[in-house]
Amino acid sequence: MRLVGPNGEQVGIVRVEDALRLAAEADLDLVEVAPMAKPPVAKLMDFGKFKYEAAMKAREARKNQVNTVIKEIKLRPKIDPHDYGTKKGHVERFLKGGDKVKVTIMFRGREQSRPELGFRLLQRLAEDIVELGTVESAPKQDGRNMVMVIAPTKKKAQAMAEQRRRRDDSAAAAHHEVAAGAEDEAVPTVETAPTVPTAETAPTVETAPTAETAPTVETAPTVEAAPAADVAPSPTPTPSPRPAPTPRPSAGA
Repeated sequence: MRLVGPNGEQVGIVRVEDALRLAAEADLDLVEVAPMAKPPVAKLMDFGKFKYEAAMKAREARKNQVNTVIKEIKLRPKIDPHDYGTKKGHVERFLKGGDKVKVTIMFRGREQSRPELGFRLLQRLAEDIVELGTVESAPKQDGRNMVMVIAPTKKKAQAMAEQRRRRDDSAAAAHHEVAAGAEDEAVPTVETAPTVPTAETAPTVETAPTAETAPTVETAPTVEAAPAADVAPSPTPTPSPRPAPTPRPSAGA
C-alpha cells in the first residue's frame, strides 16, 4: 500500500506489516483513505481527532447553509397612509434579514377594473425600498391579485453575519457599561479616604488646660479675711425698773 505520514508527507509503497509497525511506533492509527486506488492509500493519523474535526466541519457547514425564505405582504389598492408605512416597515425588516418578499395587491369588486392602482402602488413601494432590495419579478396580474417579488441586495449569509456581529457588539457594549458602573460605585479604601486624626495630630490636653492653669483656692481666701478675737462684744441692755402701782381708795372712805 501507499503510505502517507501524519503531516501529509509521502512515505512510499510499503507492506502492511511495515505500515502497522510504523503506526505502533508513532502511537497513531493506520487509516485507509483510498481503498479503490492501486495500490490502496493509507495514512497515519489520530483517528479520534480526525472524527472530531470532521464533525466540527460538518457542523460549521450546516450553520452557514442558507435556506431561501420568501415572506409575503398583502396590500389593498386604496390602503391608508399609516397602514402603508407599517407594511413598508415589515418589507424593510424582511429585506434586512436577507429574505425575499412577495408583495400582493388584492382587488375586490370594481377595483379589478382599475389595475393601474395596484401597479402604481407597487412601483411606489419599490422606489421606497430601493436601497435594501431590487425587483426580481415585475408586477403581473394573477386573477384578482397583482404580485411582485423583491429580492434583497445582501445575501442571506451576509445578513446573518451582520446580525451576529451587531449582537456581539451590543453585548460587549453592555458589558463595558456594567463594568464602568461597577467601578464608579466602588467604595473608596482607607488610602483614598483618610480616617480621623489620632492624638498625635490633634492633641486635646495641651489646648484645654486643667486646674494647674486655673487655680481656685489661692484667688478666693476666706479664713484670714475675718478674725473673730479682735471684735468687741456689744453691751447688753439693762432693763428699766417698772413703777409701783398706785393704791386705789376703798369704798368706805
